[in-house]
Amino acid sequence: MKKSRYTQKYAKLLIALRDARKEAGLTQAVVGKKFGAHASFVSKCESGERRIDVVELAEFCRIYGITVSDFLTIVGLE
Repeated sequence: MKKSRYTQKYAKLLIALRDARKEAGLTQAVVGKKFGAHASFVSKCESGERRIDVVELAEFCRIYGITVSDFLTIVGLE
């Protein structure tokens, strides 16, 4: 199995992550601040330049007001 970062499923996850942020009406700068980081952190996560771990995914979901389960359903991973 190739690394998940290079799969269609991971690409779909990144698109859904960006869409969830936009639907929440948040900018990358605001989300970065909530993480205690810069907007570039969010940009790198959304572009796939930086891999997202499960703890970070849960925090993104919390910030966006969506459960991890609902997010994974949207992505097609649950």
